Amino acid sequence: MTLTLDNRSRNKESSLTQALRQIQELNSKIAVLEQQHQDYVQKQQNLISAIAEICVSPMQEIQALRILIYRGEGECRRYLRSVLVKQSQASK
Repeated sequence: MTLTLDNRSRNKESSLTQALRQIQELNSKIAVLEQQHQDYVQKQQNLISAIAEICVSPMQEIQALRILIYRGEGECRRYLRSVLVKQSQASK
């Protein structure tokens, strides 16, 4: 009887240890995801600030935001570069 109780205690303890390890792993993954999310949000905020600085017309701003939403950051940056190039050519 004592041996059975000891085995049950060990099994419960190992199950709890395993559960604790899994919780710690999940917490680590959550921390990584939270950091990635913060980085993403910061990039988006920087890009939105750049849109406001670079675009001279509301239509350009709307176009840049649409590109950002539907096509992503890379395409939006390409669009902003093209806007800057057109502005520099127009000022010559």
